Amino acid sequence: MKLYSYFRSSAAYRVRIALNLKGLDYETIPIHLVRGGGENNRPEYLAKNPLALVPTLETNEGLLIQSLAILEYLEEVCPAPALLPQDPLGRARVRAIAQTVASEIHPLNNLRVLDYLVRQVGADEAAKLAWYRHWIHDGLSGIEKLLSGSPATGNFCHGDAPTFADCCLVPQVYNARRFDCPLEPFPLICSIVGHCEILPAFTRAAPEKQPDAE
Repeated sequence: MKLYSYFRSSAAYRVRIALNLKGLDYETIPIHLVRGGGENNRPEYLAKNPLALVPTLETNEGLLIQSLAILEYLEEVCPAPALLPQDPLGRARVRAIAQTVASEIHPLNNLRVLDYLVRQVGADEAAKLAWYRHWIHDGLSGIEKLLSGSPATGNFCHGDAPTFADCCLVPQVYNARRFDCPLEPFPLICSIVGHCEILPAFTRAAPEKQPDAE
């Protein structure tokens, strides 16, 4: 498999974690999202992913886009170790946490949105950071309540093994740290991330460990 990735992309980070957890071999193909107007906008990449986003996973069966769809694919073709609980309620809970990150927090703070705020809206650096930190705090506040209010929470978001939820949460917290977002209000999230970050599958997926890290 080939993973078209950018080291700082939290969406690609999610997929790297899942691939590592499942012990799947893959080749990283770096796609720089900034250099030269963005390598993701070049015709040869657009032919693989018309949305001009990362990640894209190339398999023998075809091309896959969108990180959560890729995670679902990996779960189906490589069911062990499982990244979803066995019971329907648990699966729905894990997906809800993952989607809170991928659908509610990340889209408001990804690179193209931040660039639009600066280039089109005229936001300065302080305004951009305030925007970023607001949505991080808003989203993580909700996740902290979801986690603390459920007996299903363990060392990880659901029980004592990583799931889709952890694959999504860790990259989001990584980005929060990068932008100096206060994390003191989220002790349970920080504890879960701490349990994740000692696992080799997570450490190998970290941005600074990628071949295109800068």
